Amino acid sequence: MTSRIYLKAWGPRALFSRPEMKVERVSYDAITPSAARGLLEAIYWKPEMVWRIKRLHVLKQIRFESIRRNEVGSKIPAGKIGTAMRAGTTEGLALYVDEDRQQRAATLLKDVAYVVEAGIELSAKGRADRTETVQKHLDIARRRATKGQYFHHPYLGTREFACDFELLEGPPEPVLMGERDLGWMALDLDYAAGMEPRFFRARMIDGVIDVPALTDEGVVA
Repeated sequence: MTSRIYLKAWGPRALFSRPEMKVERVSYDAITPSAARGLLEAIYWKPEMVWRIKRLHVLKQIRFESIRRNEVGSKIPAGKIGTAMRAGTTEGLALYVDEDRQQRAATLLKDVAYVVEAGIELSAKGRADRTETVQKHLDIARRRATKGQYFHHPYLGTREFACDFELLEGPPEPVLMGERDLGWMALDLDYAAGMEPRFFRARMIDGVIDVPALTDEGVVA
């Protein structure tokens, strides 16, 4: 049995926000590795294991559309939350959406479909327990994906863009041919370095994006 999982996810819209766009949300051209990890963790995750994204398969032509979305213009300061926790009260933590609503433009991806190719590694906690194996977690993840089970509904970038998913037995046949440079793309957070973001130069060849490890050459902060 293969040591990788192949999860197909699709939906009418997706938004994988570029961090350099501060006000108006603009999506990357394709799903990011961190968003792909989020898809898998929505279906199955345990503290004893870690999902490692290997490849991202893009199954449809990259198309964008612009819409306007209602967003809350502010957030509750972390200091207020800490104070409320110590005081044992929620007074002063309310946000009134009708009074703080802002309309902002967003550039989204339209009619998307991807296959996430990933493996599993044991975390420090899993390696310390001799009963934990990679195959055990892969089998559980496959069963849950086959049955359509999840902890929370998987989504494509932001929670409002929920997606459908299904388990595949192997990698899909290439749909998009040719090579395309997608520029610098968010890879993931490096938790060992204090949750610092890492980026890599994403290149899509025949619809496939190879995803490096956080420690690989070419990955930058």
